Amino acid sequence: MRNKHLISSLLPKHLFWDMNYDLLDIDRDQDIIIPRALYMTTPSTFHLDIDKLESLYTSDQIISVLKTTRELISNEVCELVANRYSIAVFRRFSL
Repeated sequence: MRNKHLISSLLPKHLFWDMNYDLLDIDRDQDIIIPRALYMTTPSTFHLDIDKLESLYTSDQIISVLKTTRELISNEVCELVANRYSIAVFRRFSL
């Protein structure tokens, strides 16, 4: 029950439009939750969005998932994450 309450209080339901939001589990579904939480972020909203994620996951978890996700996370988001954690910039897509 704790997991459902945390997710619903932090992340908008529309980010998970294609799945049953009520069945998401913080531990089991981090590969879905982390990229979806940042999917719609912008440079002006990034700090709010990443703060929400950091209340659920460590920086190592966030970085690891974003580097391997199949979700369409922009290079801009990857750069924002890299800058936040002072790591080398990584990209999901090459130009």
